[in-house]
Amino acid sequence: MAFAGGFMMLLSMPALAAGDAAEDAERWDLLHDMYFKDRPVEEAGDRMRIDAPARAHDAALVPVRVEVDPSLHLKSLSLLVDKNPVPMAATFRYGPASAGSTIETRVRVNEYTNLRAVGETQDGRLLMTRVFVKAAGGCSAPALKDPQEALARLGRIKVKLPETAGAAGSPADAQLLISHPNASGLQFDQVSRTYIPAHYIQSIAIRVGGQTVLEADTDISISEDPNLRFSFVPVAGGSLEVTAQDTKGATFSQTVPLTAGGAQGGG
Repeated sequence: MAFAGGFMMLLSMPALAAGDAAEDAERWDLLHDMYFKDRPVEEAGDRMRIDAPARAHDAALVPVRVEVDPSLHLKSLSLLVDKNPVPMAATFRYGPASAGSTIETRVRVNEYTNLRAVGETQDGRLLMTRVFVKAAGGCSAPALKDPQEALARLGRIKVKLPETAGAAGSPADAQLLISHPNASGLQFDQVSRTYIPAHYIQSIAIRVGGQTVLEADTDISISEDPNLRFSFVPVAGGSLEVTAQDTKGATFSQTVPLTAGGAQGGG
């Protein structure tokens, strides 16, 4: 009987896998229609790749890096977490001062799901890549910081730059950190016994010497204290200017001068 039970379990495994695949395909059809309407979406192949943990250590802080072939200069990049309450985590739009389309950030993952990146090329084509991430509870996980501490640091911006960032015309990588609880609206306050209202960064604009590097629309799937890595082209004597706005209408900004031989930003 034990052998028969094990045999039946083995027989059921392909059916379960097929069911999961069908569910994933149906969900993607809905997301495709919701966010991209009737536009065709092609598989990106080796032109785009997502680097994310197969099993996340912390579902509320899942690191994600979308690597884009340097020859593929995208107009925009959308990051989706299929089974999150709000699947569209962020849309990044590249400006003339961007130096490549590779992006790195952190997201919340609410349940085992596909994580997708959809890039739009300059001629309007849509290219997609995806990975499967095992994580659960990220959207309702309590904040890591004490609420009073988070409020005291609300909106502080820090920009980390390499020493070569002051060299005009030479592409440079940068890291942007914004202190913000990015409350999802699904987190429960154990003291008040009520849900914490949604309050998160919804837009980020990055410019250098007045030229746009990157603009981003973000939502609750982006983790607490948004963290973003990107590449830009420095301008001689210029500054990196960051402006962010949250859902309560607060605006936060930071300007970091680019100094050849030792550029560092703080906030």
